[in-house]
Amino acid sequence: MMRKLKEFNQLSGEAARDVFFIWRNELRRVVHDQGVLIFFILVPLLYPMLYAFIYTEETVREVPAVVVDRSGTALSREFVRRVDATADVRVVARTGNMDEAKEMMRRAEVYGIICLPEDFSREVHRQEQAYVSLYCDMSGLLYYKALLLACTEVSLEMNTELQVERLGNSTSRQDEVATSPLQYEDVALFNPQNGFASFLLPAVLMLVIQQTLLLGVGMINGTARERATFHTQLIHAGRRGTLRLVAGKAFCYFLVYVLVCLWTLVVVPRLFGLVQIPQAFDLLAFVIPYVLACIFFAMTCSLLICQRETCMPVFVFTSLPFLFVSGISWPGVAVPDFWRILSYLVPSTLGINGFVRINTQGALLEDVAFEYIVLWIQTGFYFLTACAAYYYMIGESRKKAMTLN
Repeated sequence: MMRKLKEFNQLSGEAARDVFFIWRNELRRVVHDQGVLIFFILVPLLYPMLYAFIYTEETVREVPAVVVDRSGTALSREFVRRVDATADVRVVARTGNMDEAKEMMRRAEVYGIICLPEDFSREVHRQEQAYVSLYCDMSGLLYYKALLLACTEVSLEMNTELQVERLGNSTSRQDEVATSPLQYEDVALFNPQNGFASFLLPAVLMLVIQQTLLLGVGMINGTARERATFHTQLIHAGRRGTLRLVAGKAFCYFLVYVLVCLWTLVVVPRLFGLVQIPQAFDLLAFVIPYVLACIFFAMTCSLLICQRETCMPVFVFTSLPFLFVSGISWPGVAVPDFWRILSYLVPSTLGINGFVRINTQGALLEDVAFEYIVLWIQTGFYFLTACAAYYYMIGESRKKAMTLN
């Protein structure tokens, strides 16, 4: 019994030394490879900053619009004045010719046309329903949102004032009850400014972690396969050597991405004032399996990379599909079942949804138990597939080296 325990301790110590040796060599390889440094350090450092700078305003303000006022009355001019006074819309021109307004929109001088008909004021004074037409450039949905909200709010406000004039109540309280029998309050949860950055950036930040690992690990392994040096990274020739190689490399990538996650998921949102209401322990506990799953996923996918530059055309285009099927930029319920089920094979789908709920909505770890458990399952599964992939690439490297010699 004591002999077996001693042998076990020797094997454990040997395995730890081997993993540490592989980790040190891999870290040296990462530091001395400029291409890998770009994907592991420079891209995670600058890409989130670039996105945050682009969307730093959060919302679109002062959208230029042209008014076609065919009524030309005091009431129509009051409507236009109030729309122009909103923070969302800026009236840059007034005309009575619809063709001229269309030409301005065609030249992208304006993004919306507000048209008031000739009978606008007359219909209102007859106590009939008047219409205001709004034409928007739908190539930018944020322009449409700003124009529609501004015109809708002004219409509701003027409707209330017209109702008060016609009711003839004696007190302001009667006017308030008559025009708003049901009082409502609009509260924007988790994104109070209705900003685009607070909605999109958390998903992008998590996706950056996965995609840079795919590119960096793919470049490392593509270089080794191209030069037939993969097998030279082993300490032991057998299966035990493959397991230690995978563990040592993964440990190197994990330590690098601890710093990357700290910058990407904590520092960047604070620099740009994005919504952050997570419990530190829950966020840390969730990010650990996500990073591990991404590492082993990248190591498995590196089997597709046979040359150093191949990782760029193979992996770069996947960023947008992975973002779409995650259910953030496009509603998850609208994603076809086939793609929704397939998306669960990718760590970013579960990582994005869990991170958004913890970071932005204040969820606890138990609230994202499904995503958390599946990420650990992915970690175990992709660890096995990474070992199989590396075992194959080691054998391939040996054969290629023998052929070259």
